[in-house]
Amino acid sequence: MARKGWLDEKAESTKIDDYAKQLVPFVEAMADGRIDQGELSSQEKRVVQLMKEIEPQLDDTLHEKITDLLCELSAFNYMQVLQSMMEERPKVQFRG
Repeated sequence: MARKGWLDEKAESTKIDDYAKQLVPFVEAMADGRIDQGELSSQEKRVVQLMKEIEPQLDDTLHEKITDLLCELSAFNYMQVLQSMMEERPKVQFRG
């Protein structure tokens, strides 16, 4: 199996979001345009399973670096969602 690079060709942006958007569970969950609690729980279970599988294989140094990477990636994802929501907000203020 070929390794999927984490960064674009210029190493200036991540490709992880692109890969995530191709995951079958993600595509199926997004098909109706909304995410319900069951879909969210199923995604969390997949994440937990992968963490249980991978974490014991890591030495302490690599574990710390991957923990930092996961935290930074989560923060980046939160920021992307919030920024996107802020862009979509109506630009007109209500004047009642």
